Amino acid sequence: MRAPLDLDREGRNWPHRDKSRFVEAGGTRFHVQTLGPEDAPPLLLLHGTGASTHSFRDLAPCLAERYRVIMPDLPGHGFTATPPWRRVSITGMSGALLSLLDALQVSPAYAAGHSAGAAILLRMALDGQIAPRRIVSLNGALLPFPGIAAHLFPRLAKLLFLNPVAPHFFAWRARSGGAVAQLMESTGSKIDAAGIAYYKRLLASPTHVDGALSMMANWDLDSLGRDLPRLAMPLTLIVGTRDRAIPPEVSERVARMVHNAEVVSLAGLGHLAHEEAPDEVAGTILAALERDTEPAQPSHDLAVSVANEALPENAAFGR
Repeated sequence: MRAPLDLDREGRNWPHRDKSRFVEAGGTRFHVQTLGPEDAPPLLLLHGTGASTHSFRDLAPCLAERYRVIMPDLPGHGFTATPPWRRVSITGMSGALLSLLDALQVSPAYAAGHSAGAAILLRMALDGQIAPRRIVSLNGALLPFPGIAAHLFPRLAKLLFLNPVAPHFFAWRARSGGAVAQLMESTGSKIDAAGIAYYKRLLASPTHVDGALSMMANWDLDSLGRDLPRLAMPLTLIVGTRDRAIPPEVSERVARMVHNAEVVSLAGLGHLAHEEAPDEVAGTILAALERDTEPAQPSHDLAVSVANEALPENAAFGR
């Protein structure tokens, strides 16, 4: 098993390093950062595939003015170790994060996630592992790829994941310089040189690349899509109109599947909107969260009624 990145080596000058700690939970050593007042409502904040807590470096302090922000590196990502089970499925991630929350003795009052992080939060909520007052999805990867890509992409990721050379090849490409900048540009976002440098440091690690490939190879969004109509708590779907990784149509489709959902568009921003315009994204998230003062109370009759509605065809991009 490959070792995760070392906070004393690759983590030098890492954003909010003074807020970092390591927590053993469910057989995995998690890297966690916590910002905000101890007595503030806890907000669980999850990054997406291939990223880490660094992606919230400017967003988190804005949210921490009103909330206790808890940010873990997902298993196999950043400075969190690869889990012993290694097959990083959406349910596996959910269970690992539940173990982390138990170890931290935290029950999130709110939850927000970017891309695949949003999918994990919704899976946890649907399975009764968390019960936040509201979930915020930021360019969420919530539905399968359209058409034949739904079958081809996971298979390709699985082949790369099973090839022991693949993570080293991608890490070598990341060290070459321009490859990471091109990857960031392909998301439709324009992030600064410092942000690109953090991604370069992450993607130069075969362990981190292996963790991302594992997620893509074992991700099951079909069952999530079928279960979404059962979601009991309010859902805010924030979308960047320039997102080239997860088209805005995905969130619009999800909003039609969920009883209490809204879509908020951010003009001119891409998949990494929270890194391009952290103040704007923070304001949007805070406005959504501040509307909820009481915990959501699931309604069995409502859940059954909504679950029996016909789902639209999956014709959206997701991871």
